[in-house]
Amino acid sequence: MKTTVIGTGRWGTFIGWYLDSINHTVKLYGREDSKHFVQLKNERKNNYLTLTDSILLTSNKEEIIDSDVLFISVGAQNLRDLLIELKEYFIGQPLVLCMKGLEIGTGKRLTQIVSEELGDDYPCAVWLGPGHPQEFTNGVPNCMVIDSKRVELKEMLVNELSSSLIRFYFGSDLVGNEFGAALKNVIGIAAGMLDGLHLSSLKGALMARGCKEVSVLIDTMGGDPISAYGLCHLGDYEATVFSQHSHNRKFGELFVNNQVFDDLAEGYYTVQAVRTISETHNLDLPISTALYQVLFENKDPLETINALFLRSLKQEF
Repeated sequence: MKTTVIGTGRWGTFIGWYLDSINHTVKLYGREDSKHFVQLKNERKNNYLTLTDSILLTSNKEEIIDSDVLFISVGAQNLRDLLIELKEYFIGQPLVLCMKGLEIGTGKRLTQIVSEELGDDYPCAVWLGPGHPQEFTNGVPNCMVIDSKRVELKEMLVNELSSSLIRFYFGSDLVGNEFGAALKNVIGIAAGMLDGLHLSSLKGALMARGCKEVSVLIDTMGGDPISAYGLCHLGDYEATVFSQHSHNRKFGELFVNNQVFDDLAEGYYTVQAVRTISETHNLDLPISTALYQVLFENKDPLETINALFLRSLKQEF
């Protein structure tokens, strides 16, 4: 299978490495002004892996056309502009979205953005679930999910991408899996804040209530609430809530200690998108609301988290 991976950040570069390792032809597309692309072009490696000579690095948009499948791994907030920029080079090759997030201002899922920019019939799938490049490249296996409205595309991708390193499951709830995957980054930031405030013992409560909150959101948005307990949300908690490799957890930890995190923490933007959804649908999402207050309304983190866990007494279920 001839593939092109669009995006040369941490995850996009890993996807190129992984596709090459399971014997697919790989082009890795990035912009010449990208620091990640420049490093890969000069050194053929980043902090996590080394690219084989068989992977073609390119900044030529024309190279995108000659591919069987396109994998996109960019910041969720950049997806719409990327699709507009590269639209003429998308001539029916299936797109696989390999990132997690919701659009600020609209709260829309990433596959909805593809439908708006390329048409409802454009073939599109998502690659979601737990895992870090640092672990995969050291041979630590994990389970992930491929989901799509198109059954035949989903089946083709699972068959083509599965290996002893990553076992792929067939997703059955695109709405729930996209929301679950995006919201796990929000829970990751909250977990990091607990770490930074030396309240890590509250992570169990955070996970339990986080799943409940996300299931309510998924249900409201037309998905299956059980998806909150699948690989795309609860199944990704270990990699997000506890791992030292998690950007979102690290961002939350540094934030409450007034330190700057230089890498992308997608959950920061998802908090804003969820705010739009909760106001539009009049949803009570206490964890997401508390994070919004801390991140964007300058509320004190410790006081806000204490208020969150000291909410009025109620039945658990």
